[in-house]
Amino acid sequence: MGHEITLSIDAMGGDNAPASVINGIAALARVDPDIRFLLHGRAEEIEPHFTKRTRVLEGRYEIRHTDDVIEMDAKPAVAVRRGRASSLWRALESVRDGEASAMVSAGNTGAMMAMALFCLRRANGVDRPAIAALWPTRGQREHCIVLDMGADVRADAADLAKYAVMGTEYARIALGADRPRVAVLNVGVEETKGRPEVKEAAEILREMAKRDDSGFEFTGFIEANAIPTGAADVIVTDGFTGNVALKSAEGIAQFISGHLRGAFEHDWTSRLAALFAIGSLRRLKRRIDPRRVNGGVFLGLDGLAVKSHGSADATGFSAAVELAATMSRADVINRIAGQLEFSLDSIKAASDSPAPAEDDQ
Repeated sequence: MGHEITLSIDAMGGDNAPASVINGIAALARVDPDIRFLLHGRAEEIEPHFTKRTRVLEGRYEIRHTDDVIEMDAKPAVAVRRGRASSLWRALESVRDGEASAMVSAGNTGAMMAMALFCLRRANGVDRPAIAALWPTRGQREHCIVLDMGADVRADAADLAKYAVMGTEYARIALGADRPRVAVLNVGVEETKGRPEVKEAAEILREMAKRDDSGFEFTGFIEANAIPTGAADVIVTDGFTGNVALKSAEGIAQFISGHLRGAFEHDWTSRLAALFAIGSLRRLKRRIDPRRVNGGVFLGLDGLAVKSHGSADATGFSAAVELAATMSRADVINRIAGQLEFSLDSIKAASDSPAPAEDDQ
């Protein structure tokens, strides 16, 4: 909790909207009395979800009716051309116009990024914004930050270096890491491995980290199987690789969860064992529950936007809105802009240095 803020909400975005949206913001409103909400969407579909359970929202929200909704399968370019009257666009517009300090949507990711680029614009010096997500680890801080998780499938060495700068500032806020450890996701930890842009990004970050005022430590390359170890606080990669890694991790977590449940329900002895293990199982479930860390922050824009998972329930959506509130109160956009301005010359100088030779993998 903190000073009063207003958040702009796409009430129609996501598989479970608007029910999950209204119940999600109500859950957060119960513990944070200093948030107001601008709800964008079809009023006739939103209003029935305000019941006794959501009475905590009385006097703290405004519904702004929009007829149009961006469908989950809409193409980004089409959404930008034809979606100016949609709930997603209007939610972004409220941030652009200064009516809200951040927006949250569980809608179409591609359309949201395309609209955000058009409506909020890129931050100074950023060519490709990134989606940053919290990733559960068994490290001391419980989570690390991985970016890009799918905003853009491409990223050159300078982009990756900028992701590191943005990610470290995010890590200071979200993880409480004074001097975050930064790593580059790669197919191996050896310096000879990886694509040219990955190796060049490592060289840039290695040179930047040598400065006393860099604000981060560079730990080198990291493989995907080491992400959950907590060996790094910020891990940078292109959006294609990051999204594949995320979806793979989600699938494995669901696979293990399903088989574990089946194992404990197999027979009466298994169910008895589950009773003795219930405390540990609950702690494990809470630690890996994706709903607790739902929400990807769009970094590199001149405005704060948070993407919730499309299938998020009320608990998951509430977590995304809470993340937006935390980032808003921490003034993450201006803090990142300041770090980028401070670092752009270093990135350019390191980028202009001779690139490492390309070796066979």
